[in-house]
Amino acid sequence: MTLRIDQRPFLTTIDLVAVAFVVYLLVRRPSIRWIVTALVAIAAGMGLGFAVCWLLVDVLDIFGVDLSAITRMWVALAFAGVALVIVNLWHSRWWRKAIAIAAVPLIVATAAAGINVDFGAYRNLNDAVGVNPYKVVAVGRISRPVHTASIPTLSTWTPPATMPKAGRIASVEIPGTVSHFAARPATIYLPPAALTVDPPALPVLITMAGQPGQPSDMFTAGHIGTVVDAYAAAHHGIAPIVVEPDQLSNPEHNPMCVDGPLGNSATYILTDVVHWIKAHFRVMATPDGWAVSGFSQGATCAVQFAAGHPGVFGTALAISSQLGPTVGADTVQKGFSGSQARASAAQPTALFVAHAPYKNSMLVLAVGADDSKYLPFARVLQQYANTAGVETKLIESPGTTHDWNTVRYAIRVGIPMILPHMGLAP
Repeated sequence: MTLRIDQRPFLTTIDLVAVAFVVYLLVRRPSIRWIVTALVAIAAGMGLGFAVCWLLVDVLDIFGVDLSAITRMWVALAFAGVALVIVNLWHSRWWRKAIAIAAVPLIVATAAAGINVDFGAYRNLNDAVGVNPYKVVAVGRISRPVHTASIPTLSTWTPPATMPKAGRIASVEIPGTVSHFAARPATIYLPPAALTVDPPALPVLITMAGQPGQPSDMFTAGHIGTVVDAYAAAHHGIAPIVVEPDQLSNPEHNPMCVDGPLGNSATYILTDVVHWIKAHFRVMATPDGWAVSGFSQGATCAVQFAAGHPGVFGTALAISSQLGPTVGADTVQKGFSGSQARASAAQPTALFVAHAPYKNSMLVLAVGADDSKYLPFARVLQQYANTAGVETKLIESPGTTHDWNTVRYAIRVGIPMILPHMGLAP
């Protein structure tokens, strides 16, 4: 389950085996009639694959995102391979039928591996099935700051000789005490400074993955822990405490980061999670030291929270944000009990207007440069934020779309942009 399915040794091996099966199925017999039949089947399969992508993505938009040309190619190749398998089942010996049937899962797995590399999501099968690689621990076992008369500030704190060289990532339970939201365990990163007995008050970054997703995706697929830990290594162990809570409750559920029939997701993040962080760690008390970020649905939440609660979050990094909270055509009924007024008021564009002017807020929007759907969303959000007095920046990830390659680029580039606004050194 921990075999790296995103790296060259696995990809090369599965591609070569799949090609061997396809070649065997293709050279069934040396006749012009068979070659024509096989080629027609391959062409028909590829055409059907491209047509399915067009129908599901371009017409019905069932995924809510566009698919890259590479992903569409892999889907088409999978359909072509299955079509070649089908024509091998007629007028053939039993062992050829058996080999053809055995080739189906291999063809599908090869296409899935190619799509995974293009989307950049899963390192291994554990990630693919949603297994959180970080052990759930009692938070007191990893951070126990002593009670002192005065808490050191970032400028007055001196790293002790016993400070760990690296930060720590773990899973923790954050109960929905007020919201009664059924959240899965969160993932947290504590920088080396937070692991000492007398740490300074540190900034906080709350980050959220998209939907479907796990409350560890920003660490496993986004590599946010690696980026922040590298910053800590260069800054005497000081970096933000990063918390990735569960704003969904399960991978297929989308409460839209509002309180409503789908769950009190907003109260969970804004009250339960924020209070839990303040109760367990030494953190900054002002919005300057608090940031919120996310990808896709999680980015939409980040914009909602930053726009609607500038007294909590002074900074946001939104990666491929939707224009506003949505679950499709039934959004108003499912999420807002049929109230169009509540649904309209929850849109980030309305929140920017309602809370203007902002005094010291920063919003970094990041999106794939080839993401034809979400790039216009980012520009609209930037325009509204700028008009409301928010300092904004727009990052375009070169050559990527709505995928985790965009996330990793945005984290590498965007984190250094927001840290100075959170009171940290550039």
